[in-house]
Amino acid sequence: MGILITPPLTDFLYKHKMWKKKSGKIDMGGQDTPIFNELHKEKQVNTPRMGGVVVWGSVLITVSVIWLLAEFVSGPTLINLDILSRSQTWIPLATLIIGALVGLLDDYLVTRPSESKYEAAGIPLKKRLFVVSIIALLCALWFYLKLDVNSIGLPEALGGFIYLGAFFVPFFILVIVAIYAGGVIDGIDGLSGGVLASIFGAYGGIAFYQQQYDLAAFCAAVVGGILAFLWFNIPPARYYMSDTGMMGLTITLGIVAFMTDRLGDGYGILVLPIIALPLVVTVLSNIIQVLSKKFRGKKVFLVAPLHHHFEAIGWPAYKVTMRYWIFSLICAILGITLALIG
Repeated sequence: MGILITPPLTDFLYKHKMWKKKSGKIDMGGQDTPIFNELHKEKQVNTPRMGGVVVWGSVLITVSVIWLLAEFVSGPTLINLDILSRSQTWIPLATLIIGALVGLLDDYLVTRPSESKYEAAGIPLKKRLFVVSIIALLCALWFYLKLDVNSIGLPEALGGFIYLGAFFVPFFILVIVAIYAGGVIDGIDGLSGGVLASIFGAYGGIAFYQQQYDLAAFCAAVVGGILAFLWFNIPPARYYMSDTGMMGLTITLGIVAFMTDRLGDGYGILVLPIIALPLVVTVLSNIIQVLSKKFRGKKVFLVAPLHHHFEAIGWPAYKVTMRYWIFSLICAILGITLALIG
């Protein structure tokens, strides 16, 4: 489905020049980023954003078509294929689409002509974090109040679970916001697609093992959409994932991790830092860079996040991408193994 919707989407994006009109950017402190701007000065102004539509669009179409067929055409096969269930997939599908639409608005604003030296302003980071926090809050309250989830899972040898009580809600929000922050890994052709495919593939395997079959199939649909996107995003990229893909996918990843935890009698949160280690490293490299500049007056990395540092020291972009893919696969295999034998 992702492959099928790519040609018309590509034609639309190039026809309407849905890319940044000026190269370059500034950091969170409002300072110039000369190394990054030099590395990416040509790619930013002729490659469209909004490629993430391929991912969430293909998932939405696939799930919707199968649901409609199951509703109006009789047959056990279609009923078994219908994965749209209140207990497992309503919430992750909703967060995927809501996050994607907010990200789509941000991408559109970024592609407008700008009078400033750099790119047009999209939705400010604080407002995006506020939206992500509100989505996370609503989901956290649903888990806590409706589904009676107030703890996170641990192996029996470690006590079976950690009781959080009402603190489950702020913990839930913190996890979702942290994963969304890892979305800045979308910065090199093919990088984010390969990493996220490994992560969602791992959680699909965990969900299947825990007999959460609808959730497992949903994760598989997401991986399928990502692979379709990745087919056209490998160097040289036809388009970028951008925020319409990353916001929906990162929020949904957090939801899936919680759903494979106590709801599935598993350890989805415990293994999240392992399976999603590339995202964790990306966030930590940004935090380290900001704190070092503030308190030491100098940088730790030539450019943050870390994948751009590797570019700056001379690694070709394709080498950074391929090594991240390998690292992601290792993390996914390790995480799913720990989840299944715990």
